[in-house]
Amino acid sequence: MPPIQRLYNACKSSFSPNGPVSEEALEKVRTMLDKIRPSDVGLEQEAQYVRLWSGPVHQRNGSHPSLPTIKYLHLHECDSFSGKEREGLIKRGKKVQIGIFCMPPSSVIPLHNHPGMTVLSKLLYGSLYVKSFDWLDFPVAAVPSEARPAELVRDTEMTAPSGTTILYPSSGGNIHTFEAITPCAILDILSPPYSSEHGRHCTYFRKSPRRDLPGELQLNGMMTVSDVTWLEEFQPPDNFVIRRGQYKGPVIRR
Repeated sequence: MPPIQRLYNACKSSFSPNGPVSEEALEKVRTMLDKIRPSDVGLEQEAQYVRLWSGPVHQRNGSHPSLPTIKYLHLHECDSFSGKEREGLIKRGKKVQIGIFCMPPSSVIPLHNHPGMTVLSKLLYGSLYVKSFDWLDFPVAAVPSEARPAELVRDTEMTAPSGTTILYPSSGGNIHTFEAITPCAILDILSPPYSSEHGRHCTYFRKSPRRDLPGELQLNGMMTVSDVTWLEEFQPPDNFVIRRGQYKGPVIRR
């Protein structure tokens, strides 16, 4: 059985419309995702190109007058049915979505959130920068466009092969951004997936330009958090484009 089929089978039994059914189930999927290689998903040729790649190394914080196009390869999105599925009862919602983002050098996926979601990410090949935040539990204005305080979780460079990372609904760096250094690919498993119907919208953020926001907060009258980052919603630039690509790996049997 192909490794990607085994991963799919594990996801089917490990996730519900509310996310992982248990920590043990989540760890099972993480262990299997750790073992996935580019050749398991039809990307061996791209990975080989990166191993031989000698293009210019992207300098962080450089200008991006025209961002390279990112491709998304959709592997699977699993429905969850009621116990009487065979009788054609209404679906409860999506359980899990599996896909791969193929990023050319200098491409950027802006800072975005994963509301109420658990996400496993595996860098299949290449190198990238990742920066992630979690919201701080601090009373702020109820207006969505207002800046909210967040705490930095990760700010690092990753190079394949590397282990699977997991972000949770309120921890682990639920709000993150990727910036490709070399051509790279990230396999993502989202549970549950984005759904406007269920209030799980993908929202993009940027660091607030306001200078009157405190860099230090005291939470619950006890813990003091330094180096607070204030984030506000924004619309990505017009040159941020993700196009649908063709998945060329082994067929996943439902």
